[in-house]
Amino acid sequence: MKLLVIAGTRPEAIKLAPVISVTRRRGCEVVVCATAQHREMLDQVLRLFDIVPEHDLDLMRPNQSLPDLTARALTALAPVIDAVGPDWVVVQGDTTTAMVAALAAFYARVPVAHVEAGLRTGDLARPFPEELNRRVVDVVSAAHFVPTPTSRDNLRAEGLSDATLYVVGNTVVDALLAARTLECPPVPAVPEPAAGERLVLVTAHRRESFGEGMRQIARALRRIVRAHPDVRLVYPVHPNPNVGAPMRELLGAEPRVHLIPPLDYLPFIHVMARAHLIISDSGGVQEEAPSLGVPALVVRETTERPEAIAAGCVRLCGVTEEGIFAAADELLSDPAAHARMARAINPYGDGHAAERIVSILRGEPWTPFVAGSTPPTGTAPPGRAGR
Repeated sequence: MKLLVIAGTRPEAIKLAPVISVTRRRGCEVVVCATAQHREMLDQVLRLFDIVPEHDLDLMRPNQSLPDLTARALTALAPVIDAVGPDWVVVQGDTTTAMVAALAAFYARVPVAHVEAGLRTGDLARPFPEELNRRVVDVVSAAHFVPTPTSRDNLRAEGLSDATLYVVGNTVVDALLAARTLECPPVPAVPEPAAGERLVLVTAHRRESFGEGMRQIARALRRIVRAHPDVRLVYPVHPNPNVGAPMRELLGAEPRVHLIPPLDYLPFIHVMARAHLIISDSGGVQEEAPSLGVPALVVRETTERPEAIAAGCVRLCGVTEEGIFAAADELLSDPAAHARMARAINPYGDGHAAERIVSILRGEPWTPFVAGSTPPTGTAPPGRAGR
């Protein structure tokens, strides 16, 4: 079996690294292609997990537009797929890279395996353009590796065959557990909270929040710090000026707010583990925070990850100053409310998602992930390797 694994951003690399590792450990051939949709943030994850791409398209350009990136990625990926001749093209998530790679594989009549399939908000504008991207990938995929039964049910409702749906858990848990075992040197940009201080970690970068949404988030963060003198807030700011400009304007003068450059994955995981509370619009953080037992507030209007909300470890609080402040103020003021979220059970995986994925692609027996139960053994998918 030969896999062509295609990644372009940091989240893709994090969630595909366990698949690459297990594939190699089990003696299969895997070829990695990096589109470098995001150059620096992708590279540091590849280095961490000792992944050297056989093909590096180096597509990132300053201020790249979605049409430009999409067109360049499609024309660059087509000859790679032809040259490699894989049994499967493996993509992850909902990025432009994932969507274009799946489309290019479909044009080449190579089956697509979609890792983290089936996530939906039901609103094409939120998140933008990710909701469209993942729908396109799912339409052309021959194997859908869904993280939870909820994601499987989303695809069932869209008419996809059960024969292509595999509940495996989320590979983000595999990657997180591996990263927690690695030694992490101190991060100078992240201050050690003084005695009695609590660390609040923030990430926010969603395109649909650009403009007034980012300003609402910034004002809420300023109120949180001013209302809670024991809070020290750390915000690794995305390089996009639509994020950095309003944050520096509204938070730059606050003495207990630290606006720092983006952190590499390993130090970010270790900072997350130290946090008392996380405020974020990141999909990955919604999955990672429950694995670490840290309550998370999601600064979005919708989420494609309702499982953690149902489990009680994540709360959706919108993109308004009042909604964000009220939710954070409750968790910072009420120890019982904080403890309930911190103790909630993570619904996203057990650290064996990549093992399940590779077993399925190899046509081997496997046991689906369903939290709290042991479903029957599954069978191989209808792609080339399963025939």
